[in-house]
Amino acid sequence: MLLTIDTSAGTAVALVDPAARTVLAERSTEDTRRHAEVVGPFLADVLSIAGVTPAEVTGVVAGMGPGPFTGLRVGIAAARTFAVARSVPFLPVVSHDAVAAAEADGGPLVVLTDARRREVYWSVYAGGSEAATDRSDRHGASRPLPVRTAGPGLARPDDLDAVLGDAADLRRVASVTIPAGRLGLLAAERLAVGTPFADDEPLYLRDPDVTMPGAPKRVRS
Repeated sequence: MLLTIDTSAGTAVALVDPAARTVLAERSTEDTRRHAEVVGPFLADVLSIAGVTPAEVTGVVAGMGPGPFTGLRVGIAAARTFAVARSVPFLPVVSHDAVAAAEADGGPLVVLTDARRREVYWSVYAGGSEAATDRSDRHGASRPLPVRTAGPGLARPDDLDAVLGDAADLRRVASVTIPAGRLGLLAAERLAVGTPFADDEPLYLRDPDVTMPGAPKRVRS
């Protein structure tokens, strides 16, 4: 059983059966200010709904962003803590990959999420990969996995066309939450075919507002 947590855009938690490629339970909210307050209850809810105990969880999938520092770190910390407590693998996945995977046609697109400060996070995806398919469709259909060809990146909306270049004309999908179930299904597919996971580093893409103070100034008499 894979527990999935993402707080890069809103808060989303899911429980996935990797063998059956099935989302057993999922909870989410678009609220971007209450990550810490809702992630614990969401964890309890999905385990209860699925009838799964914490001891049955075999891996924890974490959405690594891109996302703002304050919110993103909550989900990653929760995922790491659960994984360490249960002695199970911590599986990092780029959050935008789940949005691309959730799109029905699997064609080229640009995924956008809110980065605050009048900026957006972006990622560009080509069509599906021939190396693996997402066999998680609820109706049993196989679909190609998305292939990220550029990003994640950070840009102001007015500059986005210039930043995207040749990808500026692609269909754009703006997401206010990350589909945690789809994130878990991507992790299940990667485990099955041996595809590498993302780097174990949060994708903040900019420095946090809070910084460590420098050395105190010397006072001369």
